[in-house]
Amino acid sequence: MMTQYKLRNLATGREFNDEGWTLNDPAYDKPSLIRADYTEKQLNLRDSSLGIYRFSGWLPVNRFLNNAPVTITYKSEKLADKLGLKNLYIAYSGYWPEIGANMTTCSFKETEAYSVCARLSEKSNKILVVASAGNTARAFAKVCSENHIPLLLVVPFDNRDAMWFREKLDPCVKLICTPKGSDYFDAIDLSAKICKSPIFIEEGGARNIARRDGMGTTVLSATTFIGRIPDYYFQAIGSGTGTIAAWEANLRLIEDGRFGSNKMVLLPSQNIPFTPMYDAWCAGSRTIVFENEEIARENALKIGAKVLSNRRPPYSIPGGLFDALNDTGGEIEVADNSEMEAACRLFEEYEGIDIHPAAGIALAGMIKSIKKRCIDPNSVLMLNITGGGEKRVKEEYNMIYHEPDLIIDNSTEQEVIINMAEALFK
Repeated sequence: MMTQYKLRNLATGREFNDEGWTLNDPAYDKPSLIRADYTEKQLNLRDSSLGIYRFSGWLPVNRFLNNAPVTITYKSEKLADKLGLKNLYIAYSGYWPEIGANMTTCSFKETEAYSVCARLSEKSNKILVVASAGNTARAFAKVCSENHIPLLLVVPFDNRDAMWFREKLDPCVKLICTPKGSDYFDAIDLSAKICKSPIFIEEGGARNIARRDGMGTTVLSATTFIGRIPDYYFQAIGSGTGTIAAWEANLRLIEDGRFGSNKMVLLPSQNIPFTPMYDAWCAGSRTIVFENEEIARENALKIGAKVLSNRRPPYSIPGGLFDALNDTGGEIEVADNSEMEAACRLFEEYEGIDIHPAAGIALAGMIKSIKKRCIDPNSVLMLNITGGGEKRVKEEYNMIYHEPDLIIDNSTEQEVIINMAEALFK
């Protein structure tokens, strides 16, 4: 099976075919996101046993992989009552068996991994390269290990504690770390150097339609459960890719015609003191400018939600977060580490499950946004809880921590980097 779609350049509107792993418009020499325009204009829900692939009509996939879970949406009662809200819907991606949530990496990054890896052809002889601050690496490692897909992960050394698993990884998965004191941008930079080798293929991040459309299934989960498009959307952002994905899913749902015609007001949040997108947005600027790169790196290391530390997010690019916020009347909120911790405690007390720090930033930002914007308590709110249940899953299972196969400094010569990476798969 293969989903039918065309690709569209969001800067020019040009439509063209996907050559299998197209990340950019080959006829356009400037940065721009591309988007999938699916032949299936009305969402046809497949059997729930397929997990995320029940939304396969709006996923650019060539196959279905094993053990694919899906985001679970439910209507909040206790937390909603505490916050004075009538229609708070929580899209929960994580581990919480009682509600049917079975993402054992405890992160919505599984929505990306099951979509991206299913876009990759079974006939491909390339090794997929993924740079990550932690959760994405864990999700891709699980999916590739279980489905025997060769994978090279690049993760900052200080984030290696995110590499925990219920089972030992298949040898097809390898891990390279950038040195101690490095950050997510360093991992992205090193992965780009590795991908100069012909045996590797870059995953592509926000430029990969499969990553964005996989993330967009959180909105499909919420909308099909509620029966209508939500009024407001809340999520924490590091790159903003999930919020871009939410916007794109919303546009497809409007075209579907059965769930309403409104655009969700996008209200994502960043973790103080690392707030490059918030700073640019408040300045009315499409461009993110770091006056001092070293201070930006230090601030990225100070935030409690480590996964929100992208120094080169898809904010400015056509089709990126700046455009999404403008199109929906959105804004960016911020919350500090203490507000994040309080929000995590609040969620666990009233909903009954632990959540990741990034999800705590989303909840803290939501609370502040509601007060600032005087949001009607009867509005339909979607809170994207992008990770949770880690405490629970670690109580139930003995975790195996995967150690790096190599540590490579970004300043190493290009040829040496490639030789070291290639040697891992010989």
